[in-house]
Amino acid sequence: MSGVKNSAFVFVKPHANNTKVQQYVADSLRARGITILEEGDFTGPQIDEGKLIDQHYYAIASKATLLKPEQIPVPVEKFESNFGLSWSEALAQGRVFNALDAAKELNVDATALDRLWAGAKKVKFGGGFYCGEINREGLPSLFTFNAFFMEMREKFVNPSVTIHYYVVEFDAELLAWSDFRGKVLGPTDPASAPSDSLRGSLYAAWEEYGLAARPDTGDNCVHASASPFEGLAERMNWLKKDPETV
Repeated sequence: MSGVKNSAFVFVKPHANNTKVQQYVADSLRARGITILEEGDFTGPQIDEGKLIDQHYYAIASKATLLKPEQIPVPVEKFESNFGLSWSEALAQGRVFNALDAAKELNVDATALDRLWAGAKKVKFGGGFYCGEINREGLPSLFTFNAFFMEMREKFVNPSVTIHYYVVEFDAELLAWSDFRGKVLGPTDPASAPSDSLRGSLYAAWEEYGLAARPDTGDNCVHASASPFEGLAERMNWLKKDPETV
């Protein structure tokens, strides 16, 4: 037996979080020789207040909810060439908001903001980094970032939802991380996941497990850390673990 242990953070997503799915996930992990060290729940309000899902999806969420416009690294020349207004002028005119503040400014919920975003002129500044111009009748247009994240965020922060998490450990020599992700969890698109993986099994038998709809790429039932580093970062974010003691 190897002395090297890998640890990951796994959770059942809100749309799939029920007792039957939780039991299936736990049983499946143990059947693969994976030890569950800790498990528990987070409610939507806890996730919202702690901005846990925002930190979890930091690359996307930082522009949508965590940073104010003046803190966002906007490529100013690309902004001006696409929108016909300099970045400094847009800021000075008070027309730039992150997605969280844009929803408040427009007095809309996440679903309505997503509809406005769908009709906005958008520019891609980088990977997971988009700016959109939302037109308002009788008012100057509004510029916002990554507004698509808000509807995704709502799935986790709605007061009626919870997630169930597991901190797991497995022998690095007996189970490669690539197999943990590809064979135990399954790929992002559950339709292409191995039939005996977590995502593949829940995709095939979604009605049996009490799900309201067949899983898809966005709602694929289970999350698991993508790497040892991500496993550490996620435990630090969600569970406030000290990196020197985990």
